[in-house]
Amino acid sequence: MEKNCILIWLRRDLRLQDNAAINQALQTNMKLLFYFNFDTEILDQLEDRKDARINYIHSKLQKINLELSKIGSRLLVKYGSALHCISEVLKEYPIANIYANEDYEPFAIARDQACKDLCESQQVGFQLYKDQVIFKKKEILKKDGTPYTVYTPYMKKWRSVFNPKEHLPYSYELDASNTVQMKFNKIPSLADIGFSASYIDIPAINLSMDMLSNYDDRRNFPALKATSNLGIHLRFGTISIRQAVREALKGDDQFLFQLIWREFFMQILVNFPRVEQECFKPSYNQIQWVNNEEEFELWTNGMTGFPIVDAGMRELKATGNLHNRVRMIVASFLVKDLLIDWRWGEAWFANYLLDYDQAANNGNWQWVAGCGCDAAPYFRVFNPSEQQKKFDPDFAYIKKWIPDLGTDSYPKPMIDHKFARNRALESYKSALQRQGV
Repeated sequence: MEKNCILIWLRRDLRLQDNAAINQALQTNMKLLFYFNFDTEILDQLEDRKDARINYIHSKLQKINLELSKIGSRLLVKYGSALHCISEVLKEYPIANIYANEDYEPFAIARDQACKDLCESQQVGFQLYKDQVIFKKKEILKKDGTPYTVYTPYMKKWRSVFNPKEHLPYSYELDASNTVQMKFNKIPSLADIGFSASYIDIPAINLSMDMLSNYDDRRNFPALKATSNLGIHLRFGTISIRQAVREALKGDDQFLFQLIWREFFMQILVNFPRVEQECFKPSYNQIQWVNNEEEFELWTNGMTGFPIVDAGMRELKATGNLHNRVRMIVASFLVKDLLIDWRWGEAWFANYLLDYDQAANNGNWQWVAGCGCDAAPYFRVFNPSEQQKKFDPDFAYIKKWIPDLGTDSYPKPMIDHKFARNRALESYKSALQRQGV
């Protein structure tokens, strides 16, 4: 069997347009075969069999399959471990090369290396391309050649190097002449992969000029619909980062800064993979956490007695979404008021956030906990009541998620904030003193 086609392995890039791997493959004379793998090593870790993220992926695969059917092709979808499924595909189709876009999470890096080794053992090429970031691992460096660990100088370097004319969305056309023609191919149903329909809706992208122009003024007020909803769409690549940045340039700088924060945390994770399990600042690994499981459960269920915290946690459970300002408030409460390890909160967010991204989730939790790169100082402790007065003064957001506010069914505050703040400061201070910091 003559190997005469390129397998385009879609992962965090669920789109046929403006895709780096596809653009590169079209520079060859080979035909393209499109492929997606429902990886059991990932799916088996999900507790919720109605996970909205799997529903979203499934719906996007159906859309891609429909687009391909219009030009006589189909999307090949398999269910199983990545290595096993790739092995099957190589036996079933005349694959000369596999093209995919880079993923910077530790699990994905190890997976891709194993698949590359398999391909090379069978004389099949395996190429990865930059697609989910504007600048990857070693493209934005300090003068001494080391990665940035502070956001502001990274952001300034990013902006100085970025060229709108150079970092444009890819433009190409797929048709019957450059795709493998396939009459039939069945995408597994949700039931086939062990899932069922979710009741959670995926918010549509909002990149209107009204949002972009007023982002800085409105972004901290959770009752306003003043954010882009880009998270899940960037997470699974249904919009490219190139298109997102192009739109961001039309608005105020603060929205662009959020996209740069995303890349900052990605390059931290890939350059310092130990942060997956450890504090970026090693001295903070010695903090004596209380880790009270009953208190953690009250936090997860939105029953702390602090309305802004509880509203956020209830919103997260009900919708998979959580306003960014409220993310910081609920995270600070868990880590500083309850002295519960930031890793507990990180894992909880990973289970529920529609836009869960390991780099951003890890980076932001460590930022709040004071133990990450360029983190908020440990003595910065959000006061939930003051945050509510500032960002939800009329209780508009809170009342939406806590209809029982002010009734006997709503709990009293579970802890005195002043006491909790002092306890946190002492715990952090003691840990750092033991390390001689």
